Amino acid sequence: MFIKTHAPQDTLIMQLLPVLQQASQILFEEYQSYTTGSEFNIHQKSDQSPVTQADLRVNHFLMQALAQVQPVYPVLSEESDNVGRHEWSTCWMLDPLDGTKEFIHKRDEFTINLSLIENSKTSFSVIVVPCEQQMYLGYLDDLPYKYQFNHGQWWRYQNAKSSPSQTLQIGLSHSSKNPKYAQFIGFIEQQNHAVIRREAGSAYKFCMMLEGEIDLYPRFHPTSEWDTSAGQGLLESIGGGLVSLHGRPFEYNQRDTVLNAGFLAFTTPEIKDLALNALKHVQITD
Repeated sequence: MFIKTHAPQDTLIMQLLPVLQQASQILFEEYQSYTTGSEFNIHQKSDQSPVTQADLRVNHFLMQALAQVQPVYPVLSEESDNVGRHEWSTCWMLDPLDGTKEFIHKRDEFTINLSLIENSKTSFSVIVVPCEQQMYLGYLDDLPYKYQFNHGQWWRYQNAKSSPSQTLQIGLSHSSKNPKYAQFIGFIEQQNHAVIRREAGSAYKFCMMLEGEIDLYPRFHPTSEWDTSAGQGLLESIGGGLVSLHGRPFEYNQRDTVLNAGFLAFTTPEIKDLALNALKHVQITD
């Protein structure tokens, strides 16, 4: 849960605030333009995934803005040339439009993901939700904030004291039709857990986890590092996390590829253990 608080006294957060607010507004304007039927450019990338003029416009803006905020840090972005990235021990990781398919299907569950990677770990995370005019952000070693652009209001995460619940809220993508998900959820239900399924797009599910609307988010098909880094950092900061299907936390900018295999995102260690046990019994692997 989040409670109202004062603005954080942190230089980096205050430097990023106007940048992220403007990026959010740019993306929201692009979405309005697209949904009202204006001429809008959508192309296919070499991997057959879509990229829109909104992806590219927000990427261009943030690449320039981050170079001014922290010129010493390079930016590893989905929509830019990342040649030489293995020489970067510290870098920004950016997805200017996470949930391009949600955007194209006119669902407002898309985000801007930004994180700071230091020696393979996510040390600072931001997820912006343009259609809600708010963002979630914070450092790995501190509880995260929520900021509402339209009200200028800051909120701070607070761990809620609650009794254990037998009801588990599981987050799924709109496209999660793989029978492995049914097997996974079925085993959890057999352990006397009632399950509520919540479908949502992209990294928006990580925001729902911070809000207490999702407890567990299993993903059995590939993502990329910029899809998970910010969410992992935010979840780890509240005592949860994101691990591979073998139980290991993701590390970033270390491999030849930026593609991730499957993962489990969770809000508490107990839910992590439950999910890993379910994986073992239904034999779902990377």
